[in-house]
Amino acid sequence: MEIKRDKYLNKLIIRKHNGLIKVITGIRRCGKSYLLNNLFYNHLINEGVSTDHIIRFAFDSGDDLDLIGENLIEIDVEKRKVDPKKFMSYISSKIKDNNMYYLLLDEVQNLGSFEAVLNGYLRKSNLDVYVTGSNSKFLSSDIITEFEGRGDEIHVMPLSFSEFVNAYKGNKEDALDEYFLYGGLPAICSMITDEQKVIYLQTQMKNVYLKDIVTRYHLNNDKNIGELLDILASGISTLVNPPKLANTFKSVKNTSISVNTISSYIEYLQEAFLISCARRYDVKGKKYINTPFKLYFEDIGLRNARLNFRQIEQTHTMENIIYNELRYRGFNVDVGVVEVFEKNDEGSRAKRQYEIDFIANMGSNRYYIQSAYEIVSEGKFNQESRPFDKTNDSFKKIIIVSQSMKPRRSDKGYLVIGIKEFLLNEDSLEF
Repeated sequence: MEIKRDKYLNKLIIRKHNGLIKVITGIRRCGKSYLLNNLFYNHLINEGVSTDHIIRFAFDSGDDLDLIGENLIEIDVEKRKVDPKKFMSYISSKIKDNNMYYLLLDEVQNLGSFEAVLNGYLRKSNLDVYVTGSNSKFLSSDIITEFEGRGDEIHVMPLSFSEFVNAYKGNKEDALDEYFLYGGLPAICSMITDEQKVIYLQTQMKNVYLKDIVTRYHLNNDKNIGELLDILASGISTLVNPPKLANTFKSVKNTSISVNTISSYIEYLQEAFLISCARRYDVKGKKYINTPFKLYFEDIGLRNARLNFRQIEQTHTMENIIYNELRYRGFNVDVGVVEVFEKNDEGSRAKRQYEIDFIANMGSNRYYIQSAYEIVSEGKFNQESRPFDKTNDSFKKIIIVSQSMKPRRSDKGYLVIGIKEFLLNEDSLEF
């Protein structure tokens, strides 16, 4: 089964021959290798590139390592990297003329001195370089610095709902329920039973993602950072900061952990792309508020698995999915704060804050978005839209609801749209 990932494929296509190393990053198991070695490779073939001008090499493949005189078992036993001289000699033997060659490398972190090797290849005008990797170092968000400013990052997320539904065998309503529960890691699409999906997600979370972080940062074990992940999973869509989380540790886990350690753990989780931070933005003051902030999971299925599929609050799940969809579409996403002075019950004026779930920015375009699971009355609608009323600006304002609803305008001109309709149409914000 081939899952189309046209958005990311097009990002690779427009970067061809740009003189930079194309670095495909993203959470483990999100489809980076498939994008490069299947989808992009097939694009090159369809464009008429000869197969002998596409050099694919996977550093975790025994067959590929045999080509350069290396042995996968020996490398594993000896706990060493692939000899860069052997690899470079092999690549040199494959380049026969001055025509363009495409170098597609998978698990490149297993190559010794891979940063120096790849930077050296940038000096070759007929070599276009693309790499992926999936250990803790390569998953780090700062990997581009390893290439001295000559890297071009393509960040791949788990499947969006529009990608997921094209691979799902069933109707769109059932697909949405599945997506809310199990998320968008591509492997989920090939699994039949709920048991398979649950075990897969729980295993990935414990034995892959957390293990990577423990290894990279030389932690003694995954106990404390795992418990922090539990707390964050329980509190998606709520405002948090390190002091508050430290207090939660003490009251819920009966464990003392410093604020600095909490901050470091959050940074580790972000660098591994497990979670993402949405900062608060003061709409009227036009400035960022550093704390508190909101944290969302890169994949909602992993979040649910971390909680053993308990605490599946649809309101919070929907908010997380909307956040990820906006990022998938290329927006920078903040949490909006609108501060106004209003009369209180005593008749005096007092400062009051209203929250807008998301401010989505791309260039000069800005959208205010509220995630409202249900709007059952006019009063509820007024409650959800009141922050919009207070902005006193002309940016587009949108309310997304859980029930299926074609886009329509409220009396105030605000767009109201169902979550399914929003997710399935990439231009849904433009209705």
